[in-house]
Amino acid sequence: MSDDFDLLETNSNEKTGKVDVNWGKAIDTMKSKLAQEDDPQSRQKILNATLDDVVHMAEKDRTTLLDAIKDLTDYQDEVGIIFEKFSSLNPDEQRVIDDAQKALERARIELEDARNKPDTWWNNLWGRKSKIKQEEQEFKEAEKVRAGADNKAKAMFQERIESADVQTLLSELSFKSQAAVSRLKNREVEIKEVEDKLQIAIVEATKNHTRALEKKKEVEGKLDDNYALLRQARQQLDEIVDKQSADYAQSVGKVTTLEQKIEELEGLKNAYTTLAASKDSFVHKHNLTIKVLTSLRSNLQTHRAKLKSDTEERLKYYDGYVVALKARTDQEFAAILEHLGVKTDEHIGETLASMHTASAKARQEMMDNIPVHEKVMQGVYSSYAEALQEIRTKDADIQKNFAERYGIDMKEIFEDYYKADATAPSGNDDDGKPAAAPKRETNSDDLLS
Repeated sequence: MSDDFDLLETNSNEKTGKVDVNWGKAIDTMKSKLAQEDDPQSRQKILNATLDDVVHMAEKDRTTLLDAIKDLTDYQDEVGIIFEKFSSLNPDEQRVIDDAQKALERARIELEDARNKPDTWWNNLWGRKSKIKQEEQEFKEAEKVRAGADNKAKAMFQERIESADVQTLLSELSFKSQAAVSRLKNREVEIKEVEDKLQIAIVEATKNHTRALEKKKEVEGKLDDNYALLRQARQQLDEIVDKQSADYAQSVGKVTTLEQKIEELEGLKNAYTTLAASKDSFVHKHNLTIKVLTSLRSNLQTHRAKLKSDTEERLKYYDGYVVALKARTDQEFAAILEHLGVKTDEHIGETLASMHTASAKARQEMMDNIPVHEKVMQGVYSSYAEALQEIRTKDADIQKNFAERYGIDMKEIFEDYYKADATAPSGNDDDGKPAAAPKRETNSDDLLS
């Protein structure tokens, strides 16, 4: 099996920058909100659930997640967690921070270049000092922009997640969990480093405690010798009868010197005694601190291991949840399509049935209208025959009138005309050219000339 399976592995080489913590009430607030999520009606909701209920439940999940993400983001500020290291920023949000950081680095380099330019009268003549002043101002502006970049990116992030779906919020929660794993591991490394320093401090304190005791014993030995000398000097002083003699003065000086020496040694003795006690005290304090830190580090390891493992499993769990939501949507979509299909079938059936009945009715109406048409046409034909009869009667009268008045039988002329041979020459010669018209004789009796 791979060595990566060790969830409790702590490598000090992976340590990142420390974060100052300013503890607030964020944890209590978050715990209070989480405690409010208990719902005694949850069983009844499950028993009576419908697909429509799932929509409301999923929306509640989204709202709860959104509130949690907001609280976590605010909590980051309270405890001093760097925002961009603890949130999954999109490219636009990350670009705000990156651009500000790059601008700050450019301003720093340009300021260093301006300051590194030799301070000569020639360079100063060409604006070295004014250039430095300008670059310092631009660097301050770049620092302000960089300081505000986090807040700007955070505002963009908050605005984005306001309308984010459940999948995005779950991804953000997972990202924060993974970032927390790294943060916990860094904290473990920090604690382990402090433990190592305290272990070294215990060794040093123990050594100093031992040396202080040794020095104390050494001083006590000197004290005993000096006390003996002092007793002897005082005895000699008492034995001198002439208090005004040089011997007496010399003996007083010797006593005073010994008393001063003893006072110094007593001070050293007290100092070494205090130092030994202090070092002994700090040995116990360091031991207690190490125990506390070790316990905290152990708890952090437990939380980190569980959080890391649970986050990996939770990602799969969240994937299932998101897929289930999508499946619910697809199921609803299929139900809508089925409903529309049934309605469409109904409408098409109604249309086809109406078409058939309308066609049958049209056929019946057509059959019913045939006698009516026949009657109409009979009237038309009767009127036509009647009119034709009147015309023929009138024609007969006209023909009779012509015959009586002019001796011409118009009936025969009409009949001869209609019986004329259609193949008779049309008046063209053999070449196809029109035949010359015969010269008409001039007749003075021509009434039409």
